[in-house]
Amino acid sequence: MAIAKNVERMAVGFFSVCVALLGVIAGYEGYSDDAYLDSAGVPTIGYGTTLGVKMGDTITRETAEAYLLRDTGYAGDAVARCVKVPLYPHEYRAYVSLAYNIGGGAFCKSTLVRKLNSGDYAGACNELPRWVYAGGKRLRGLEIRRADERRRCLGEEL
Repeated sequence: MAIAKNVERMAVGFFSVCVALLGVIAGYEGYSDDAYLDSAGVPTIGYGTTLGVKMGDTITRETAEAYLLRDTGYAGDAVARCVKVPLYPHEYRAYVSLAYNIGGGAFCKSTLVRKLNSGDYAGACNELPRWVYAGGKRLRGLEIRRADERRRCLGEEL
């Protein structure tokens, strides 16, 4: 039986966070059971959680995984709230990864979302490599992540 290669774009609200996406985000973020200051100077713990984190905090892996699920859900909510055009699943995954990393507010206010909502799908994907700065510095890790997200967004799944 042949499997269709082209899947129709769907309304964003249709999507939910999948286990594979959690693994991708966790891989990009890395894990720390002790709070640390990220590249922008924000207290961070677990798999990139910043909500309510104070220096000196510690976390278990189980709690970090729960926060990863929660925070990825928040990122998915931002994508659903701000994106007004249908998406392919691979586009959705790329945008949730970005929103997780930069925050829903920054995602929603971005040129990327403006291009996407105007129907410029490729142009929106090509905005991803612009988001490679933290604390005013260009970071190699963000360059790699954004290149991966761009390929994913354009349908060149990794």
